[in-house]
Amino acid sequence: MTVALYLASTSPARLALLRAAGVEPVLISPGVDEDAAVARAEEEAGRRLSASETVSLLARAKAEAVLDVTVDGRPLDGLVLGGDSAFEFDGEVHGKPHLPRLALDRWRRMAEVGHGTLWSGHWLIDHRGGAPRATEQHPSGGVGAVASADLTFADDLDPAELDAYVATGEPLEVAGAFTIDGRASAFISHIEGTPSAVVGLSVPVLRSLVRGFGVGWQELWTSPTGASS
Repeated sequence: MTVALYLASTSPARLALLRAAGVEPVLISPGVDEDAAVARAEEEAGRRLSASETVSLLARAKAEAVLDVTVDGRPLDGLVLGGDSAFEFDGEVHGKPHLPRLALDRWRRMAEVGHGTLWSGHWLIDHRGGAPRATEQHPSGGVGAVASADLTFADDLDPAELDAYVATGEPLEVAGAFTIDGRASAFISHIEGTPSAVVGLSVPVLRSLVRGFGVGWQELWTSPTGASS
């Protein structure tokens, strides 16, 4: 019997990663105001959040935001995954640029600095039976983890390339203003860490979290046709 995985994300990259790993998740848009959530957390903490804290906070917020959603009139029955990514370079944490001018400015700075770290947060909730399964080990029914990967950019990036890349629109809605599985792959010369973490989801980390709930990783696999067994 396949255990359902609900992905609180509309990221095509995360979906592609899971499908390549044999998992066909149910996609649910979390509708979380990321900037507002981080601003509230920083106000409460009285300081800026680190990159690791930021992606952890938002991954959990996204997972918990969809728990009351129904699919085909039924509550979620399976595992619920929230994920978030941020890119850190030159002492600053960056999310999605949204605007072309911000993306271009960021790329010009990244080309000068030459390297940075991509952080990916994960929050997994055991929602089998239609409600979070609280345990002594996981009082909220959920558990989180953060993965990171260090990237080195090509040392010969020129303005024309950067202008053309931003004009494609690809970097506007992704953390760090680049996608390793897209056009920006040609601009990244070295990765140290879990490659899938750069795409926004560490598959090995997810497997570990899944197994922590007593669920075998293979129980999330679907048949070649995508139908659950």
